[in-house]
This record gives sequence, C-alpha cells and structure tokens, in this order.
Amino acid sequence: MAKLTDTIRRAVEASGQTRYRIAKESGVSAGQLSRLVNSERGMTVDTLERLADHLGLRIEVVPKAKTRKGR
Repeated sequence: MAKLTDTIRRAVEASGQTRYRIAKESGVSAGQLSRLVNSERGMTVDTLERLADHLGLRIEVVPKAKTRKGR
C-alpha cells in the first residue's frame, strides 16, 4: 500500500490546491490528510478512494503476473 499512498501524496503536493481545500472537497478530515502527507500512518481504502477521486486518480487492482517456480 506504500506505493499507493506515495502516489496520492505526490498528487496532493502537485495539485496546487491547499490541503484544507482538498480535505473539505474530498470529505476527508484535515487530520487524516495531514497524516498521509507526513507519512505518519496508513489510510483506509475509503479515504484513499475519496482522495484519489478528488485528485483525478483511478485506483486499480490487477492480478500479479504468475511466475513459474524453478525457472
């Protein structure tokens, strides 16, 4: 999940919006957003989805490529 939170953190920083505005418009508390930006703790999937949606990001879960053991 670290890659996902890093991507959202970079999008927050690159958005040109204040953290207050992002929090208010996404429905995420300012405290949660601050913790995400400061890498202090993990986020729930719901929180990550709200932020991603507000920032114009799509979260997609895809299967990993299968590898054959012994090769």
